[in-house]
Amino acid sequence: MKKSPVERLRAICLALPEATEKEAWGDPTWRVRDRIFVMQKGNYEGGRPSAWFKAADGAQGMLVEMKPDTFFVPPYVGHKGWVGVYLDAKKIDWKELEALVEEAYRLIAPKRLVAKLG
Repeated sequence: MKKSPVERLRAICLALPEATEKEAWGDPTWRVRDRIFVMQKGNYEGGRPSAWFKAADGAQGMLVEMKPDTFFVPPYVGHKGWVGVYLDAKKIDWKELEALVEEAYRLIAPKRLVAKLG
């Protein structure tokens, strides 16, 4: 049976060292040491299911410009460089999303946990 986009996202997030899932604002968030690195939004941006993640400086503009059908600037956290991804986009590159989630984790997690990633 094919996994839903949220199930795929959950598996990616929870594979990271000490990552946990906690519901907030009615949707799942993924955290390390209670700091959010990814949050899923059921039907937020334009009524579409999405995930928002912390991104490195400059990544937001590049991703939104290159793939505006997939990535967007989310409300509330977009001004801090976070990026949104439409989970119902026709062609989600899951390898790319996995790398972006890992980068979000690296930006939030303590150095000792980041070292476990290699």
